[in-house]
Amino acid sequence: MLTPSESTQPRRRGRLYRAFINPEERRLRAGWRILCYVLLLVLVRLPLLPLQVFVLGMQPLPPWAERTLDYSLYLGTVLLVTWLARRFLDKRPFLDLGLRLVRGWWAELLFGAALGGVLMAGIYLVEWTAGWLEFEGFAWQRMGWNSLLPPLAAAFFTYAVVGINEELMVRGYVMQNLAEGLNMFWAVVISSAVFGLMHLGNPHASWLSSLNLALAGAFLASGYLVTRSLWLPIGLHFGWNLFQGTVFGFPVSGTGGFHLIRQTVAGPEWATGGPFGPEAGLTGLLAMVVGMGLIWLYGTRNTQYGGG
Repeated sequence: MLTPSESTQPRRRGRLYRAFINPEERRLRAGWRILCYVLLLVLVRLPLLPLQVFVLGMQPLPPWAERTLDYSLYLGTVLLVTWLARRFLDKRPFLDLGLRLVRGWWAELLFGAALGGVLMAGIYLVEWTAGWLEFEGFAWQRMGWNSLLPPLAAAFFTYAVVGINEELMVRGYVMQNLAEGLNMFWAVVISSAVFGLMHLGNPHASWLSSLNLALAGAFLASGYLVTRSLWLPIGLHFGWNLFQGTVFGFPVSGTGGFHLIRQTVAGPEWATGGPFGPEAGLTGLLAMVVGMGLIWLYGTRNTQYGGG
């Protein structure tokens, strides 16, 4: 005859098993999958950093070339880890994260990029009209057109990689796994908070800038909610950053870089975001609200999604 402790042992083992594994799906639960995904990103990325430093020490490169190399490795890491996580943890197709080339995917990508440019142009006009920034000239007035092309191409590539990687990680893997484990509302809230915290280590970052970037996470998530694909968020992320930094000369989440327009922001930080950029100020927050409205309008007018 089994003792009471022996008779309850299988049940306890079953509870422990179900704490980690979804028995119906026969895979790790969403929270554990996300944790494994983050750890895998770190384990693959960290060994590449000293190797990259060693290679650059042997062959010094111009700043734009170093940046291109760094972001090429970053792109490869995220694509590889996300594919592995989808294949072996999620047991789902990689493209089902929202990367399938369905009808109209290119229109979503272009709409997102154009929307980012329009919103950033609006921020520039508001700050210029209010006297919060001073226009100083254009990059080509100080350097030849041939000198413009390498840093311009590097900036284009950099922001394309950032758009792909951060959307694939946050609105793709993390948010969609959270939606499976909880629901879409909490998936957006939690993944947006993660997005804000990801930038807390950036130069000139603050809790206010991270809060605004959490709202930016919800703004980007709205593109996925309307289209159920990542193409609009990727385009939006890319266009917002490219026009913010490379075209209009603002800091991008506290970081600098090559600017086509040379300007100096002198307005109040609560409005302009100061050295962190518009994402930490009222102008950026208002642009996100307007952007959400335009994304919703895009969804209602797009017959492919049946009026959103």
